[in-house]
Amino acid sequence: MSTLHTPLVIGPLRLSHRVVMAPLTRMRAEAGAIPGPLMADYYAQRASAGGLIIGEATIAAANGNGYLGAPGLYDDNQIAGWKLVTDAVHAKGGRIFLQLYHAGRQSNSQLQPGGGQPVAPSAIEHGGVAYTESGWVPNTPPRALRTEEIAGLVEDFRNAAVRGVAAGFDGVEIHAANGYLFDQFLQDGSNRRTDQYGGSYENRSRFLLEVTRALIGVWGNKRVAVRLGPSGTWGDMSDSNPQELFSYVARQLAPLDLAYLHLIEPRVLGNVDDDSKDPAPVAAQLMRRHYPGLIIAAGGFKRDSAEAILQAGDADLVAFGRDFIANPDLPERLRNGWPLNAYDRPSFFGGTEVGYTDYPFHQQALAA
Repeated sequence: MSTLHTPLVIGPLRLSHRVVMAPLTRMRAEAGAIPGPLMADYYAQRASAGGLIIGEATIAAANGNGYLGAPGLYDDNQIAGWKLVTDAVHAKGGRIFLQLYHAGRQSNSQLQPGGGQPVAPSAIEHGGVAYTESGWVPNTPPRALRTEEIAGLVEDFRNAAVRGVAAGFDGVEIHAANGYLFDQFLQDGSNRRTDQYGGSYENRSRFLLEVTRALIGVWGNKRVAVRLGPSGTWGDMSDSNPQELFSYVARQLAPLDLAYLHLIEPRVLGNVDDDSKDPAPVAAQLMRRHYPGLIIAAGGFKRDSAEAILQAGDADLVAFGRDFIANPDLPERLRNGWPLNAYDRPSFFGGTEVGYTDYPFHQQALAA
């Protein structure tokens, strides 16, 4: 049996295999950022007995969205929609973690309450686009958060986590990667603050650690996780010493004894994953020196490379993204060596059931 298909315990949860569905922004929520039946069908298709799904980036604060169609948990009205999703996953014997995020400067005024400016650690203009009713549009230049506003954001995340309990999730993951707000605080290319949230590694990681501890207060440490993208450059992100920065963050998270640390590969060396290669993982290998708990590695993995990183001990689980989009039964396909459906990139973001819930299962493909 491959290591990918051996059991593992995450806190109070027992998993039957280590093939994780990565958090994937699909932008199919209904009006009010509320998940509907289509989203529930999508997640149910990809649920497996004893398997772990990490839900897509979910807006934790009213000013935190960067994509029209993204789901939220900043309002009590969104709880019931997510309950449709979690019930559907649990009915298949699966587990699902909520992923909370705030887009920060990766947003446009069309997505902000009252048409306001997006918020960020510092008022630094950058490239990038947001998705609005006008389609993909340039991000609006952000304003710097006032120091006294940050405590309110911590409370927004805590309240969203409380709603996640009510919605039936099995745990919660903080999205601190991909150039969103936590990442903007961590990396000095986007954080030029001179207060207690800027400058030193300790100060730049303060917001993330404050939110992590707030969520532990709601969920308990073994149901809280963090996702990092060491040296991630998407969204015009940069840091003067990413290896030291993210090593420091991992050391600070280690004593919290979290459910897991989720790492995007490959990022430490400045590589960007693409379809033309299967690059060697580097982030998990570095972070393993500083973080002794469970690690999920994500980014460009195939069956053999996933097996290799597990056997090397640099990660304990592997998250798959695009292949899970196209293959709702991915764990069984990997277990049996069955061929994979090709994914349709143009339908990744927004739309209907096309490219969302219409990918065939292996047995359906054989019968076609």
